[in-house]
Amino acid sequence: MGGAEFILAINLLVAGLLAAAFMTVSFYDVARASARWLVFAYLLGMAYFAIEFAIPIFDNARPAVVAGFAVFLGATIAFNGGLAHKYGVAPPWAPMLVFLFAATAAVYFVQDLPRQSLARMMTYQLPYAAMQFVGVGIVWSSRQRRDRLDYLLMAVLAASALQFVSKPFIAHALGGWGANPQAYLQSNYALVSQSLGTIFGMAIALLTLVILVRDVLAEVTSKSETDTLSRLLNRGGFERHAEIAMRDAVRKGIPVALVIADLDHFKSINDNFGHASGDRVIEAFAGFLRDAAADHHVAGRIGGEEFAIILPGTNLAAARLFAEGARSAFGALPIDSLPADHRCTASFGVAELHPAEGFADLMRRADEALYQAKGSGRDRVRISMGSITVGQAGVATPDRISGRG
Repeated sequence: MGGAEFILAINLLVAGLLAAAFMTVSFYDVARASARWLVFAYLLGMAYFAIEFAIPIFDNARPAVVAGFAVFLGATIAFNGGLAHKYGVAPPWAPMLVFLFAATAAVYFVQDLPRQSLARMMTYQLPYAAMQFVGVGIVWSSRQRRDRLDYLLMAVLAASALQFVSKPFIAHALGGWGANPQAYLQSNYALVSQSLGTIFGMAIALLTLVILVRDVLAEVTSKSETDTLSRLLNRGGFERHAEIAMRDAVRKGIPVALVIADLDHFKSINDNFGHASGDRVIEAFAGFLRDAAADHHVAGRIGGEEFAIILPGTNLAAARLFAEGARSAFGALPIDSLPADHRCTASFGVAELHPAEGFADLMRRADEALYQAKGSGRDRVRISMGSITVGQAGVATPDRISGRG
C-alpha cells in the first residue's frame, strides 16, 4: 500500500468515526437536524473514499471518477445543509442541487480533454471550492450570535476552498496527477492532495463537532437554570448571570441597579382561587417582566413569588422609575382565571451598586428595601441609599421590617 493509499484508508476510517460522533449528537437531541445532515455528509464521504480505492480495478474508470466526484460534492452539499440548520439559515437546496448536476455533467464531458489539462483539473476542483465558500456564506449570513469558534470555522472553510483552487497548480508542480485514473494513487500529487484533504477535513469536522457540543451544553445549562413556570432564570441561574452582568458594568464604569419584587397577598390568591390561579399570576408577572426588560437586563424568579432584575447601565433614579412603572402597570393588568374586578399588586425594593460592594451586598440592600415596601403597606417602591432606606416621599426609615406576602 502506497502513501496516498494509506492516507486514503485513514480518511475512510476518520469519516466513519466522525459520522458516528455526529450520530451521537443527533441521538442526544432528536430535534437537532443539523447533526443528522452532518452524519449523512460523512457517510457520503466514506462512500467517496471507497470509490477512490476501487478506481484502479476498472478498465474504464470514467464512470467511477464521475461517480466519486458527484458523491464527494454531494457530501459538501449535505455538510452545508447541516451548517444551515445549525445557524438558522434556510438551506439553499435548489441552487446547490442544480449546481451538483451541472458540475457532474461538466466533469463527465471534460474527461475527453487531456488528463493534465488545466481546464480539466479546474473543472474537477472548483466546484468543491465553491461549496466551501457557500458554507462560509451560510455561517456569515446567520443572525445568531457568533463567537470565536464560529469565526474560526469560517476561516478554515475559506482556507479549505483555497486549497481546492490551488490543487491544479500543485498537480502541475508535482508532475501531474497520474497518467490515468488508475495511476492517480501512485502519484506524488495524490499523496499531497490526500494529506491536505485530511488536514482541512479534520479541522472542519472537529470545529463543527465542538460547536455542536458547545450548543448542546449551552442548552443543557439553560434548561438547568430556567424556572419552568415563569420561564425566567431560577435563583441559581439569576445569581450567576447577574454577577456576570454586574462585573461587566463595573469594568465598563457604568452604573448597575437591582430591583427585587414580591407579589402581594399571594397566599390569599392560592387559598381563595386555587393554586392554578396562583400559577397564572406568576406567569403573568413573569411575562410582564420579560416584556419590560431589555436584552442586556437579567431577570429571574428567585423565590416562590419573588422576582429580581438587574439593570446594567441604570442608576438608582432610573431603576426607581422602572420599578414604579412596573408596579403601576402590573396593578392594572387583568389576570386570567381571576375575577374581572380583581387586581394583583407587587412591592419593589431597589438598590444601586456602590463602589467596592459585592453582589451579595447589593442583593441584601435591595431585599431590605423590599421589606420596607411590604412593611409600609405593600404596592409601593422603596429604594436603598446604603445605611437607610427611602420611601416614596423621600422619608428615611429603618432598614429592616419583616413580613411579606
